[in-house]
Amino acid sequence: MCPRKEFRIMNPVMALKKGQILELFIEKMAFGGPGMGLVDGFVVFVPASAPGDKVRVKVYKKKRDYGEARILEILEPSVARVPASCPYYPHCGGCQWQHIGYRYQLKYKMQQVREAMERIGGMGRVQINEIIPSDEITGYRNKMEFSFSSRRWALPSEMPIDEKGRGFALGLHVPGTYDKVIDIASCLLQQEQGNVLLRLIRHETEQSGLPPYNIKIHQGFWRYLTIRHSRAFDQWMVNMVTWAEHGPVMNALAQKLTATLSNVTSVINNVSKKKAGVAVGDYEKIIQGQATIQERIGPYLFQISANSFFQTNTAGAERLYGVVAKYAQLSGKETVLDLYSGTGTIPIYLSSKAGQVIGIEISKAAVEDAIRNCELNRVDNVTFVQGDIRDQLPLLRQKPDLLIIDPPRTGMHKHVVKQVLDLVPNRIIYVSCNPTTLARDIALLQDRYELIELQPVDLFPHTYHVETVALLAKRVKVG
Repeated sequence: MCPRKEFRIMNPVMALKKGQILELFIEKMAFGGPGMGLVDGFVVFVPASAPGDKVRVKVYKKKRDYGEARILEILEPSVARVPASCPYYPHCGGCQWQHIGYRYQLKYKMQQVREAMERIGGMGRVQINEIIPSDEITGYRNKMEFSFSSRRWALPSEMPIDEKGRGFALGLHVPGTYDKVIDIASCLLQQEQGNVLLRLIRHETEQSGLPPYNIKIHQGFWRYLTIRHSRAFDQWMVNMVTWAEHGPVMNALAQKLTATLSNVTSVINNVSKKKAGVAVGDYEKIIQGQATIQERIGPYLFQISANSFFQTNTAGAERLYGVVAKYAQLSGKETVLDLYSGTGTIPIYLSSKAGQVIGIEISKAAVEDAIRNCELNRVDNVTFVQGDIRDQLPLLRQKPDLLIIDPPRTGMHKHVVKQVLDLVPNRIIYVSCNPTTLARDIALLQDRYELIELQPVDLFPHTYHVETVALLAKRVKVG
């Protein structure tokens, strides 16, 4: 990285203002994706920048303790900077770091984990192992979700655009918006057959005569498209989310898809009249093929339904669960408790090495999937409890030897933290997709638990997201 260079304000004023133009040196990557520079100690976030960039920017947002600016010109590029491979970048919200070389992406993710531990967790020297990279940096996602829109958002290169050109979109959202959809012909995060399906579905739905959904006025037919892929068995699932049923149109679409790609084994229609922008239906119908596709992680098979949660990087998930198994150090006798157990992937993955595994999960559908996955793998030492963790933990009769916590991005509820401390397991393995909430929760546990080490795992190249596995051990009382 080149040495730090002082910025120069182009239009000097007493304080940073919206619309101001200045030169800025990018110091580091901030959590959430943008680069970060300083103006007299005042933080300015700049999307699509990289540490070491010297850029000319325009401030478009000014808050009390930070500003946001967009790049007008790259005056001196960072050594980390590379040309973005995608024509929609950086306007599409699918990626944030395509302009950064992959080895630098890994470096910045490591830095974000370390900074979260130091600044939020209040921890000093912590053993953070070298990040495990993704086997693939393109085509790695097994699930992509696209939105329909009655008014597509035009890229700057397409301007000016007439109203006729704005009439239909199937693609991804502009970052931070709910109603601005970029029409996408292909996404490098999914395999090329997925892009073939995307283009075919776009053509067929536009020609159907049924309108795309307008989320502002809540009218229209086509709402969302989810494409899922099994890497182990090369099966594709297409899930169309619509406002209502329309048998003839959906049957014709399903026949077109399966005639084009013989490995489309499942075409599902989720029907949703909810106003909320969520790609899950009130109910679903199988249009053609099976209700699920099948995937493999390690020696275990998993049935994936249209609305199942499943790690979106299959090879990365196997690496991640391998770290969990390594940290678990199971002898075959232990009782393992898994909080936020989802569709049972971690409990099933550890089942052959444990005496018994208990999973607690609030989603009824996820628990039903988990039970089916146990039956599929003939696993009989795993049980699942459906309900809120705060309600179910006090009812638990078995004292776990090992506790596994794999919460959503928001981390653990403070009441769950207290209940975890009351359980007093010998060891805790915390699997996190958010370093900031991981650091916060570990800080709440550190009076009774010592953080032994952290293992970052990259499942999401070209984004700022990073998975981290933390191993904690109960502190030994002295005296």
